[in-house]
Amino acid sequence: MNIAFLLTGGNIGNSKEILQKAKELIASQCGKVVTASSLYETAAWGNTDQPVFLNQAIQIETALTARQLMRRLLKIEKLMGRVRKEKYGPRIIDIDILIFNNEIHNYPLLKLPHPEMQNRRFALLPLAEIAPAIVHPVLNKTIPQLLKECKDELDVKKMRG
Repeated sequence: MNIAFLLTGGNIGNSKEILQKAKELIASQCGKVVTASSLYETAAWGNTDQPVFLNQAIQIETALTARQLMRRLLKIEKLMGRVRKEKYGPRIIDIDILIFNNEIHNYPLLKLPHPEMQNRRFALLPLAEIAPAIVHPVLNKTIPQLLKECKDELDVKKMRG
């Protein structure tokens, strides 16, 4: 069984309900959801003139390969109404694979580990909550170490309840 760490996020519509629906679809179409982080409210990254995002890290066990998982996640995004218009623009749902086992891939549609995760607090904070001991397969550092070194200063807040 493969272990994958995903990051879900969105800032269009009722993001709390949408992230819950994404988690349910991931569970039914990709594999068993082992654990999920709290929800985090995050200032928009890249294009900052848009509503705040909600983000959540999810750990799953899956029989799928990394490429198969990526294809399923893209289908889930499409099913949920994701339309890719502008880079870093508002979106109803975004699902990224952060880490898949200790695998390293560099395909056009799949780069693992996620090439920007170490630069983004909105990915590292929820991941540190559920998987503080995992080690980045390229940088050989734990998630808390990466968080400590991260230069991203965007506001990321854990939501209550």
